[in-house]
Amino acid sequence: MIEAIQYRGEENIASCQDFCDKMIYNPETNEYEIETLEGNHLVSKGDFIIKGVAGEFYPCKPDIFKLTYELVTEEG
Repeated sequence: MIEAIQYRGEENIASCQDFCDKMIYNPETNEYEIETLEGNHLVSKGDFIIKGVAGEFYPCKPDIFKLTYELVTEEG
């Protein structure tokens, strides 16, 4: 199972940074990137930030996310 949050720009940047400690601001491009196992990747507004099963992070475009994953809720 993976965990994810959708990046909605300045609206939820703090929540995204709390979720993903690998999310960094690039002052040269004025955009955020995620440090992944393959190098830094740009995260665009609307992208999902995924935390994989081994704790790795990576961005995913919303259309791909919706085709690949389904919502699972925890019942307590």
